[in-house]
Amino acid sequence: MTPSTAAFYRCAYAVPLLLAIAVVERRRYGSRGTRSRSLAWVAGGFFAADLILWHHSIAAVGAGLGTVLGNVQVVLVPIAAWLLLSERPGARVVAAVPVVLIGVVLISGAFGDSAYGSDPSLGVLFGLLTAVAYAGFLLALRASSSDLNRSAGALFHATLAAALIILPVGWLLGELELRTSWESFAWLVTLALTSQVLGWLLIAAALPRAPAAIGSVVLTFQPVAAVLLAMVLVDEDPSVVQLSGVAVVVCGIVLATGRRRSVST
Repeated sequence: MTPSTAAFYRCAYAVPLLLAIAVVERRRYGSRGTRSRSLAWVAGGFFAADLILWHHSIAAVGAGLGTVLGNVQVVLVPIAAWLLLSERPGARVVAAVPVVLIGVVLISGAFGDSAYGSDPSLGVLFGLLTAVAYAGFLLALRASSSDLNRSAGALFHATLAAALIILPVGWLLGELELRTSWESFAWLVTLALTSQVLGWLLIAAALPRAPAAIGSVVLTFQPVAAVLLAMVLVDEDPSVVQLSGVAVVVCGIVLATGRRRSVST
């Protein structure tokens, strides 16, 4: 399945359920306002670019290094939040960034032969652009869902925008397939309902409740969860290096999100 096809249907199949949730949310709390909707559409544009670029990065440089490059957002989000939102990252977050990046590198298998694809240079370019798009998406979605009671509406507009943008872009790239097999349909619906609806609803609700830098670091728990779920569900056997990366990422998350206890005298 082509990158644009997977990206389009992941968003398109999620839109109806997100719309239903957003309608209930609007009836309960009222309209979100023009600025919030506009920011959500900006987030959708970044998300469309993120999905397409990430899949092309994987195809060119391999899943390992492609995943690592996409997670460079851990560095970009705190910098962008500092410059754009005046959210100066704390010392713990700054210290956690290199720790988390090391862990992601270990989990990805970038040191193995499988990390290098048919066109590493192009893959690196796509991967770095993925990180930029991912960082933009997280910041824009966080800004559009600043009202803690209306995060579903923000995600609906962002997902709809992404689907509408991916459709012509995929067609221009010549890689959009409107017909899929029943097996592909089942997997895409599963991806839409679990990752795009449930997963991002939880993330959209959490983003405005924490500083942007901490949110970006915590999101790197995704590759950790992927390793653990693969062990349980599909009997994968991660290497010692990958399991070490899991431990390193967890340590980085604890470092970034933990609070220093005050010592009473």
